[in-house]
Amino acid sequence: MSQQVKKVVIAGGGTSGWCMAVALSRQLGTLLDITLIESSEIGTVGVGEATIPTICAFHKMHGINEKEFLSATAGTIKLGISFENWTRINHRYIHSFGDFGKSPWIGDFYHYWLAAKTYGYQSELDDFCFELQAAKYHKFSIIEKPKLNYAYHFDASLYARYLRRISEKNGVKRIEGKVVDIKQDTDTGFIETVVLESGERIDGDFFIDCTGFRGVLIEQTLKAGYEDWGHWLRNDSAVALQTDFSGDIPPYTRAIAHEGGWQWKTPLQHRQGTGYVYSSAYISDENARKTLLDNLDGSVRSEPRLLKFKTGRRKKAWVKNCVAIGLSGGFVEPLESTSIHLIQIGVTRLLQLFPFGGCSDALTDHYNELLRTEYERVRDFIVLHYKATGRNDTPYWRDCRDMEIPDSLASRMELFRESGVVSPYNSDIFRSANWLQVMLNQGIEPRNYHHFPHVMDKDQIINNLDKLKNSIARTVEKIPSHENFLKSYCPMR
Repeated sequence: MSQQVKKVVIAGGGTSGWCMAVALSRQLGTLLDITLIESSEIGTVGVGEATIPTICAFHKMHGINEKEFLSATAGTIKLGISFENWTRINHRYIHSFGDFGKSPWIGDFYHYWLAAKTYGYQSELDDFCFELQAAKYHKFSIIEKPKLNYAYHFDASLYARYLRRISEKNGVKRIEGKVVDIKQDTDTGFIETVVLESGERIDGDFFIDCTGFRGVLIEQTLKAGYEDWGHWLRNDSAVALQTDFSGDIPPYTRAIAHEGGWQWKTPLQHRQGTGYVYSSAYISDENARKTLLDNLDGSVRSEPRLLKFKTGRRKKAWVKNCVAIGLSGGFVEPLESTSIHLIQIGVTRLLQLFPFGGCSDALTDHYNELLRTEYERVRDFIVLHYKATGRNDTPYWRDCRDMEIPDSLASRMELFRESGVVSPYNSDIFRSANWLQVMLNQGIEPRNYHHFPHVMDKDQIINNLDKLKNSIARTVEKIPSHENFLKSYCPMR
């Protein structure tokens, strides 16, 4: 076990560094001396502009004012993701953040819908999700009943700046500089000091690696190792830029499948972020850039930026007295907008397990197991989108469709095919409704379903479904448009 922890050094800024800083300073700032080292020469990777609803809980925990945050970051609301051309070309579905109806303890609501279909019922499952219908008609409002589950789109650079202001007010010391050397204790291997390009030395008891893909502390120094998931998630490149944006602002991200990958479109109040995520084994960087430029909605505001990455995770996110947060800990491509969630869950778990009395094997092993599970469950959900495709028009999509997948995912898919049961783990960030929307919309049809709805007769089942559908439609009709909500609630500063 190492010495007691009083001085924390965060190596790297950006979203991961400042998320760590704001959480530490808000919750434990009176107990710790917190320093963050950041180089203005190293920019923020701009693919993390879309999120999932867990960010709302993170902000609430740390006292972040929603109106202020959205105004400061040109933020918009996100109710889900529009998947286009994934099942087949010209097919579209919305994966929303909502549930379907009210589920009894014995099984999920959608079994009522499956039962009604046996009687010839024609309504789509989409009709029974409030968030999905609000997204479809570009509506949003903060109402108590029924409450919409939502997340955000925002400018990642502005977000880091916003969190920095809060952190510095709470006593975090920022040092401008680039880490060029690491000094370790010769007996234990624990990090003692980081040396900056200027020659300045920063001592600490505990170090947090937010240096991105480079993993300067966790990998280059502590040799944590990396588990490569490229055989399941083939994309290894992205080209990104910003465009002007005009017209109605949709409350969802768009994920548009192309020949060798997919394109995201993320609407902000002042612009749109867009990029093409692809596999360099199937399409060249030059052709990917051309595909992106051929599929824009507005004038280009920035030069295309090429990013290279390796999908996977560190074998250990916590080694000795160092924890990797964000890209230094791993990367699961941005398809379901989980990058910022993985940053913030890493931050949250660290606060819950903070090593005030020193770093022990039991503590680090527990943290590493929690993060391994989190990454693997996100991985499985992302792989599902590629495996469950009906596309066979290019080698990329054929290989995705035919690939071997993790056993954990294969068993979930088979369970749904055979019984109609979706059974996520209790700690999954993706719930039954999330799995259901992707599986059904991408062609995985259940052969059976739970018959508990049949304790009611045909008319009762259909009448109850119609009441819910009509209630959702009336509520959606009454709430304001997403664009009007933004203008009145959180106009960009």
